[in-house]
Amino acid sequence: MQFYSTRDRNRVVTSSEAIAQGLSDEGGLFVPASFPQVDVQALCALDYPEMAAAIVGEYLTDYSKEFLAQATKTTYGAAFGGKAGYLAPVSQDVYALELWHGPTCAFKDYALQLMPKLLVEAKKNLGRTEKTLILVATSGDTGKAALDGYHDIPGVEIAVFYPTGGTSEIQRLQMATQEGGNVAVYAVRGNFDDAQTGVKKVFGDKAIAARLAERNIRLSSANSINWGRLVPQIVYYFAAYAQLLQAGKIVYGDKVDFCVPTGNFGDILAGYYAKQMGLPVGKLICASNENNVLTDFLTTGTYTAKREFFKTTSPSMDILVSSNLERLLYHVTGSDAEVAALMKSLAETGSYTVRPETLKTIQESFGCGWSSEEQVAGEIRARYEQNGYLCDTHTAVAFHVAEQQKREGVPMVVLSTASPFKFPRSVLEALGHTAPQNDFEAMQELEAVTHHDAPASLAALCQKAERFSTVIDPARIAQVALSYES
Repeated sequence: MQFYSTRDRNRVVTSSEAIAQGLSDEGGLFVPASFPQVDVQALCALDYPEMAAAIVGEYLTDYSKEFLAQATKTTYGAAFGGKAGYLAPVSQDVYALELWHGPTCAFKDYALQLMPKLLVEAKKNLGRTEKTLILVATSGDTGKAALDGYHDIPGVEIAVFYPTGGTSEIQRLQMATQEGGNVAVYAVRGNFDDAQTGVKKVFGDKAIAARLAERNIRLSSANSINWGRLVPQIVYYFAAYAQLLQAGKIVYGDKVDFCVPTGNFGDILAGYYAKQMGLPVGKLICASNENNVLTDFLTTGTYTAKREFFKTTSPSMDILVSSNLERLLYHVTGSDAEVAALMKSLAETGSYTVRPETLKTIQESFGCGWSSEEQVAGEIRARYEQNGYLCDTHTAVAFHVAEQQKREGVPMVVLSTASPFKFPRSVLEALGHTAPQNDFEAMQELEAVTHHDAPASLAALCQKAERFSTVIDPARIAQVALSYES
């Protein structure tokens, strides 16, 4: 399988090169040359690691089947507690795809536990021996998942940048206490988009790349701009469908709708790839919080990033520039020149508008909606009181939108993206309790109130020493990158 840049189709790479490089030289994202067609029924008979190896292998064709089988087996076993791709019934024809049973209690684990193995193998496939410097901008969950996946991997250094005050305290501590000799964490003044823009500028700066190359260092990314982040996420859409089949809730060929809380558009885009591969997906419903730039775009065809930014109780979705939307635009328009022009307009004016026919095609696959802070809190309480289901703030965004978009007779799968114990104060307050200021006290009270146990990895954070406390301006991200030596 070959991969093209969304902004220059002449830039063609292998899957190993796409994963090792992360971002194309001119700022474009790598996309597969085609959508492989698969035997969905045969895939649905496999267990999760086998399914992952088969689906990922359709795209990573320069990786050996033996490597992928072993990598997925070791990734999706004990670390996920036997709950990889677990589908929980919530109410009539509504299900929660619980993606937070991994090491860092967020859906990012599905990609970022496998991705380090893919990167190391990519370098072997390409005969590369240089040090890889991974730069990551995070709105909360990606940072910890990347740090956990890459810590102490030989030949790799990783630096994570998160918006100061823009994550939950639990998310911050997950990053600030990270162990490993090759990890670094920086708080960035501003919001996630400031951090993400700073990282993207480093990737697009040829002078920085040249100076690092002199030290035998190459840049790469663990954000969802890297194809290695996106491809493992396709798998759990198939896993959800398989479980509905096995439970007799659908027969093969029945459509299933998915509602996805998303900010950077990567998680929902994985569902689009699953649909293009032959999975009977009905609607992919994009659920936004008050930073509803994606809802506006999917409704009007105009993307406007220059708008008021809201800090919400679902911080991982507090994003105004949704990077992965670029990949969808490429697939729908089929034009690298058109995508390059749209991204140029976004960079220069803060907005762009797609052609009416482009919007119409997108709307055939995607629905959308958004939730206010009041609605998010109300949804957490409603799901718990009515269904006994405890969810986090991001999942609540999706539950609220799913309720508005539910189609009669069509199962609705809500992607549950994080443990409620990552946001204990917000969840506790939504349930009608006064939350202690201390997140760990709030975590304990949430356990007592709901009789649910907090994940051990989160409860143990209070005993860990903080290693990282540096706060920088976005402009200093380049200096951080240049501080590394081979």
